[in-house]
Amino acid sequence: MRTTRREMLGMSVAFGVTTTSRGDPPASGQVQLPPPHTDGGRPLMQALKERKSTRSYKPQKLSEQILSNLLWAAWGINRPDGKRTAPSAMNRQEIDVYVVLAEGAYGYDPKAQALTPVAQGDLRAQTGGQPFVKDAPLNLVYVADTAKMGGGSEQDKVVWYGAAAGFISQNAYLYCACEGLATVVRGMVDRGPLASSLSLRPEQKIVLAQTVGYPG
Repeated sequence: MRTTRREMLGMSVAFGVTTTSRGDPPASGQVQLPPPHTDGGRPLMQALKERKSTRSYKPQKLSEQILSNLLWAAWGINRPDGKRTAPSAMNRQEIDVYVVLAEGAYGYDPKAQALTPVAQGDLRAQTGGQPFVKDAPLNLVYVADTAKMGGGSEQDKVVWYGAAAGFISQNAYLYCACEGLATVVRGMVDRGPLASSLSLRPEQKIVLAQTVGYPG
């Protein structure tokens, strides 16, 4: 990625991301994240005890490393065969995670552990109607790509992708509990305008959004 493009997207201001390849190289235009730290952390029972929803956030931005850890915990690849940290029906992996920061919106690429720019500008307010959403440093948007789901009734698909998004958001909750971060998953999203801003196809359905940051 050219320096001028990085400046345009504001990633250097967001968390000092570099584009040096680590493992699989990112596609052209992607922003490489550091390898996630997958060791350590609080014991599971302690994380479950401390898991909660929070609706007050400081504006402080998350570090590059924390963002990488969070995304991997939520929906990263944890086995050589490409399977993920959360289950999906028939391993369709139909959920895409969008990362909405003050500087712009990005798609999470688990294979490259990288971010793909999808929109410039601050779209945080579009990810929910609650007042804290527009000021928190990060909002994740979980989008189901029904084109990946094959056969089955529409009702079945809604159940399957709804469950998958729930599993992913709970992984994010547990990581936040381990890291001392605040988070809340949200269903109140103005889906039409946000889908347009993210250039989603008709087959892509916004399921949930999740705010992450430091507790206010």
